[in-house]
Parts: sequence; structure tokens; C-alpha cells
Amino acid sequence: MDQNYLDILEESLVKKNEVLDELKTLSEGQYECITDESKLLESLDPFIARKGELIEELEKLDDGFESLYGKVADELKSDREKYSDQIKRMQSLITKITEKSTAIQAQEERNKSLIDTYFGKRRTEVREGRINSKAAMNYYKVQSNSAFVDSQFLDSKK
Repeated sequence: MDQNYLDILEESLVKKNEVLDELKTLSEGQYECITDESKLLESLDPFIARKGELIEELEKLDDGFESLYGKVADELKSDREKYSDQIKRMQSLITKITEKSTAIQAQEERNKSLIDTYFGKRRTEVREGRINSKAAMNYYKVQSNSAFVDSQFLDSKK
């Protein structure tokens, strides 16, 4: 087996680690924007766009890693001692990647929960606004119809 394959595998893991760092930073920044409702809507789009790009990059890295690993897996398993140092480094990187992935997933769940709460409140406000507007319109209609008073007979005798 060519040492280049292992170097490429390790390099792929390093790159994935860096992408996850940026993704984690973006998720934390998104959380801060969500908690500041005054600038929530206009500030989310750049985060979402960049996170989409990073996720695509992660998918490419994963596909490339799996493809290359498939080519060298048998030799790595049969000759572990020869590549033990590099295998240990890659295992360490995989552990870090797993921890970061878990942290990012937890942050994304918190973000999703906050966004759901935010939009739930806004739906309730819109619904209440419609109800209040409808009630005001009905009140206006009733009041405009009550302005008409039928003629009345007054008894002047006492």
C-alpha cells in the first residue's frame, strides 16, 4: 500500500475536523441571533447559507474518505503494526470528529426548539391580531347600525 493513501485519509479527517469547527461556530452564532429577537429574521439567512455549503463539503469529504478507505481497509487490517502511529492519529481525529458532531447536533436541537417557539409565538400573535381585528370590525358594524333610532312617541301627560 502506498503511504500517500494514508496521508490522504488523515488529511481528509483533519479537513473534516476544521469544517466541523466552523460549523460549530456558526451554530453557536445562530443561537445568539435566535435569542436576540430584534434581529432574528434578517440575520439567519447568512448562517443557513454558509451551513449548507459546509454540510455539502462534509458530505464530499465523507464520500471521498469512505471510497479511499474501501481501497486500503484490507491492508490496514492485515498490517496494523506497520501503520500503527498513523492509525492512532486517525483514531484520535475520528474521536474528535464524533465529539464535535454530537455537540453540533445538540446545539442544532436547541436552535430548532427556540425557532419553533419563536414562530409559534408569532403565529399566536397573528391569530390574535386577526381575531381582534374581526371583533373591532364587528363592533364598528354594530355601532354604525345602532346610530339609527326609530321615531318615538313621547307622552306629555303627567
